[in-house]
Amino acid sequence: MWLILAFLSAFLLGFYDVFKKKSLRDNAVIPVLLLNTLFSSLIFLPFIILSAQGHISEDSLFFTHQYGWAEHKYILLKSCIVLASWLFAYFGLKHLPITIVGPINATRPVMVLIGAMTFFSERLNLWQWLGVIVAMIGLYMLSRSSKKEGIDFKHNKWIIFVVLANVLGAISGLYDKFLMASPANGGVGLDKLAVQSWYNIYQFFMMLSMLFLLWWPTHTKTTPFHWDWCIILISVFLSAADFAYFYALGLDGAMISIVSMVRRGSVVVSFLFGAMVFHEKNLKSKLIDLALVLLSMLFLFIGSYN
Repeated sequence: MWLILAFLSAFLLGFYDVFKKKSLRDNAVIPVLLLNTLFSSLIFLPFIILSAQGHISEDSLFFTHQYGWAEHKYILLKSCIVLASWLFAYFGLKHLPITIVGPINATRPVMVLIGAMTFFSERLNLWQWLGVIVAMIGLYMLSRSSKKEGIDFKHNKWIIFVVLANVLGAISGLYDKFLMASPANGGVGLDKLAVQSWYNIYQFFMMLSMLFLLWWPTHTKTTPFHWDWCIILISVFLSAADFAYFYALGLDGAMISIVSMVRRGSVVVSFLFGAMVFHEKNLKSKLIDLALVLLSMLFLFIGSYN
């Protein structure tokens, strides 16, 4: 069941990336991200209120536990990690083709596996090592393909932003395992919906501060903001994808390394839209690079069941 939810999350994440790319086209990043956190918070706020008032029973899928500062400090840290990752990702995606960003994002499971091996004493088998090596080859070939579009991986700051976003995203994934695991297994044992609800709310207030402190004083000199209905769809698809993701992690036997790997399958959806809707260039060579990344995911998948 948790694997099916991981695939569902990947499918939804693909559309989330597409709507994010569409919303950021010639648009200011900080206001778009602020609205994303606002709409995501509004989606989950009714669950918090109704649960607190007793209108949602504790055995309901949408029940949200009430916590004190002892638990909320962990959620607040989660918000900081995710928001930093999003800021790098949004700025990077705004300035790069989605057919380049997608395959780079698909390498995140490698970072999660390495992190799981380091912090959770997981060990890679032969298939998993093959997956890591093939993913690195795919990323190297993607860097060569990108030069045809004037994008140098070594000197392009937006590539660095996307890589940093993925490093922080991998840290967030490993931290999720810690948050969801029971105290008996060395975790905090937090309710998945409480984490998803409150980290969005915390991010909204962080972004509101950034809007007034960083963006507003210079907004007349930078890229202007314009409304796009896809901004709402960003929040809807991200919230649904994260709901499936957190629910999968909360099930017995769920492995963060596998869930993270499967979620990167979202690159297939974003790549297809990049080709058909955004009409991006140099698709044939990128398709080979994407195939290598997907092959690495297959190796990781096989290795996780051996």
